[in-house]
Amino acid sequence: MARPALTPSQQWEPELLLKAQDVRVVFLDVDGVLTDGGLFFSAEGESLKRFNTLDGHGLKMLQKAGITPAVVTGRDSAPLRLRLKQLGIEHARYGTEDKVPAAESILAELGLSWAQAAAMGDDWPDLPMLSRGCFAAAPANAHEEVLQAVDWVSRKHGGEGAVRQLCDLLLAANGAYAALLAGYGS
Repeated sequence: MARPALTPSQQWEPELLLKAQDVRVVFLDVDGVLTDGGLFFSAEGESLKRFNTLDGHGLKMLQKAGITPAVVTGRDSAPLRLRLKQLGIEHARYGTEDKVPAAESILAELGLSWAQAAAMGDDWPDLPMLSRGCFAAAPANAHEEVLQAVDWVSRKHGGEGAVRQLCDLLLAANGAYAALLAGYGS
């Protein structure tokens, strides 16, 4: 006997969905957002990073729904570039502390405006970017000033599914969540 079709179990506040419904690009910080913020170095000085596969799948689902994930980060590393390549993320700016011009260059490439942009960050360097988009988010373990400045705070920590929760929210706001979920049914 076949199981019934999958139906969404997550519920979002209608105000959040309305605020996020026009999002076409989401800017993400890396350390503390896509990772847990810890920095690991090998004896040779190579940087190692741990990424969450739930976040990765959420980013792929955004792409399927026509929402572009973009990365703007103050660091650069081979592991980060490899992971973004694996996820098909084409828009990234590395090694930049002034994140607004980096994000604006991506907006220009995509022909979009801040009114169509969401952002997730965890610390002070992310605040200027978070204040410009139509929707701002943070992981649960973000700095207190960031937590106070955003529209929504994930229940998850950075590198532990916070980005996936944001992806799910954006997919629901975009109207794509239920159809994407149904595609994984029997």
